[in-house]
Amino acid sequence: MDKRIKDLLDFLAGGNSRFPASREISRRLDAAGFEELQEADSFKLKKGGRYYIRRMDTAIIAFIVGSKKLAESGFYLASSHIDSPALKLKPASQKLDHELCRIGVEVYGGPIVRTWIDRELGISGRVIIRNKKAYESHVIDLKQPVAIIPNAAIHMNRELNSGFEYNKQTHLQAILSVEKHEGDPLKSLVAKHLKVKEADVQEMDLYLYDYQKPSLIGMEGEMIVSGRLDNLAMTHAILQGLIDSGKPAHTSVGVFYDHEEIGSRSPQGAFSSLLGEVLERIALCRGDSREDFYRALRNSFMISADMAHAYHPAYAEKYDADYSPKMNRGPVIKRNANLSYASTADSSLRFIDLCGKAKVKHQEFLVRSDMPCGSTVGPIVAANLGLNSVDIGNPMWAMHSVRETAGVKDHLDLIAVLKTYFSAN
Repeated sequence: MDKRIKDLLDFLAGGNSRFPASREISRRLDAAGFEELQEADSFKLKKGGRYYIRRMDTAIIAFIVGSKKLAESGFYLASSHIDSPALKLKPASQKLDHELCRIGVEVYGGPIVRTWIDRELGISGRVIIRNKKAYESHVIDLKQPVAIIPNAAIHMNRELNSGFEYNKQTHLQAILSVEKHEGDPLKSLVAKHLKVKEADVQEMDLYLYDYQKPSLIGMEGEMIVSGRLDNLAMTHAILQGLIDSGKPAHTSVGVFYDHEEIGSRSPQGAFSSLLGEVLERIALCRGDSREDFYRALRNSFMISADMAHAYHPAYAEKYDADYSPKMNRGPVIKRNANLSYASTADSSLRFIDLCGKAKVKHQEFLVRSDMPCGSTVGPIVAANLGLNSVDIGNPMWAMHSVRETAGVKDHLDLIAVLKTYFSAN
């Protein structure tokens, strides 16, 4: 197995919800010699320096300071998001019902709900504990299957195979135990994991995740099956391309937003001040004026990377026959007349040229004219900062399922394109 694919599988397994995903990115940046900066401190940057910042324990911007003048070379950016559709626990909703311990969930984003049923589910996220007079935030993963959302038997619900709709309030409650427990079973489990007193556990942002590990399938192991391919696969490709780029002459930036699946309207989402602030601070640290910064933006380019839809033969009627990307045939340029994607003729040509330089094939996707189109962080950032942008992604099946499928070769190809992009002089 290619070491980059093995690292992707490890990344997908470790990044099983928003907070662990951010931690996985940080670990790789630390190992690659990137220095973490605090937003509340003054930035001190040097040419060739590798840096990153984190906001709200999730979103990350990583960058390499180039040697060229920003006003003339601009920023070379690539963006993705780290969140995926999920089920978030409602900690205060724990109930004992005939000695069964169950807990309610909120639906985060737009998952294919039925794929979460009858699966071994783990729990991960962030916990805030009290340590003497201070509070500490901890990213946790209980690293064991601890919950299940069971179906009723087909004998009790004859509609299960004929369009049955799960009620989010009642049917998605997760069973944590069939044994009688005193007190707060979930808080007790978390406290035991962190080796603290149960009373010290103050707040919890916890998510269920599919405990089954990512894997390769197919007669030649040519497909990746995992949760959260949308959009951790694109995040990994950007991260790897940036790390492998060495010391680029221009300033290269990887942007890993949070909350894309719920509209991006948060301090760490694409609608926030995050990217504009960081880019301007980079310019100011290099001694550039605000005028230079605006010139730099006009000379910048952004690749917005979010997974794309692969042709599915069982649902051929859902695709435009002229724009039906195939798995393992190359990354996909996504276009839309109403600008749900940021791609233009100019920006698409630039990406096509990059694919040519990396010796990688590319494909194109347009949604059927009689169907609605999804969107990405691309149009949001392009509008906010006036960036020349292209929307791309790798083709996949079952987007937003608890288990999604994508191509091994596509992932390696996109890493090659992104490395070419970041390494250009």
